[in-house]
Amino acid sequence: MSDPAYPSGMATIDRSRLAGLMESETDLFRSRTRRSAELHEEARRSLLAGVPMNWMTRWPGPHPVFVQEAEGARFRDVDGNEYVDLCLGDTGAMTGHSLPATVDALTAQAPHGITTMLPSADAVAVGDELRTRFGMPVWQIAMTATDANRFVLRLARHATGRRKVLVFNWCYHGTVDEALNILAPDGTCTPRPGNTGWDVDPNEYVKVVEFNDVDALRAALEPGDVAAVLAEPALTNIGIVPPAPGFHDELRRLTRETGTLLVIDETHTICCGPGGATREWGLEPDLFVIGKPIGGGVPCAAYGMTDAVAAAVLGAATGDDADVAGIGGTLTANALSLAAMRATLAAALRDEDFAVSIPLANRWADGVQATIDRHGLPWTVNRLGCRAEYWFCPAPRNGGEAAAAVDHELDAFLHLWCLNRGILLTPFHNMALFCPAHTEADVDLHSEVFAEGVTALLG
Repeated sequence: MSDPAYPSGMATIDRSRLAGLMESETDLFRSRTRRSAELHEEARRSLLAGVPMNWMTRWPGPHPVFVQEAEGARFRDVDGNEYVDLCLGDTGAMTGHSLPATVDALTAQAPHGITTMLPSADAVAVGDELRTRFGMPVWQIAMTATDANRFVLRLARHATGRRKVLVFNWCYHGTVDEALNILAPDGTCTPRPGNTGWDVDPNEYVKVVEFNDVDALRAALEPGDVAAVLAEPALTNIGIVPPAPGFHDELRRLTRETGTLLVIDETHTICCGPGGATREWGLEPDLFVIGKPIGGGVPCAAYGMTDAVAAAVLGAATGDDADVAGIGGTLTANALSLAAMRATLAAALRDEDFAVSIPLANRWADGVQATIDRHGLPWTVNRLGCRAEYWFCPAPRNGGEAAAAVDHELDAFLHLWCLNRGILLTPFHNMALFCPAHTEADVDLHSEVFAEGVTALLG
């Protein structure tokens, strides 16, 4: 993809030099990860592409690194290599790996039952904590944020009697069908590249507009056929794209004027603080989704709603057909997940934790920016709370510009360069996420490695 207004890093990098460096880094990776290569080959006997989940093919190098153990901000692979983990399970381990309080809670609960499809006392404590922390009065539990997003969209359609959902171009809401669509050149929506096995024309149930485009948002909502806007406070998975000044005010005003429910998905933007961007920026959603980190890595998520929405959907949640409403599941809100959530929310993701992790993200961004400035590169660094990321272009203003600027070859090289030197970045983009277990030394190691990689690229 390319866009003249948002040139990729290839404009400043010799492509043949990059190819040569990538070849030598691949050889180094193979020499460091021989046991991982053996396990990957063995896994091909029974696992599609040699991995238990297809996203695991997205890591740099000819095979994934197989993990032996992970704790805090580090992990060790089966070849004995140790890494500073700046991915943290793509937010799932944002509290740090194997948070002691969570491990203790799992150890205590497991002998007394893992799942019964009945509530436990932990459910009451978790509900109260979610209400206090995120401000929504009524809550339900899910297994993943993808499930939570699916459920709230069903509830929004039920409450409004409308069928369509609006999402922002190149947004991220897990594997929700509605979110796996992008803007087509003619202004309609189309399945995004990689959207596998989509079933019907998305224009029947989805509208897509660019993030930060108030005029397009207004035009899409004015017909009054949109049940909900599903929004991240800032785009994160196509890279960090912050909201323009006043955008969230207009989003909330327009949704209210058109009778459209506003869903805020904080699964990634919990990096802004204990209550996510919703608390930090004073957002006022009708429905709220949080996932990944709130169980310390144990699969779980939650979704909250206003009293008005709860009143509108209570019948669907309590009637004779509640079990076939397309909401919930037999493993949802199991005792083990609730114990993990209760312990994690009490011991992590607190003000004192962000007081450590956010300055580390600032330090990381400053280190990257120093290298960019030293070489006069047209690259950008964005930070969102304890999450930071670099781009090989001027700062994109929306998802379309961000997608047009993606440079897969340059991404792959810098990821592999860092991995070979003991640093793991998030594989889908150039992101670093920090937890209280990280140190300034971890940050400075990345700054040094990044600077060396860029110097090698430029010659």
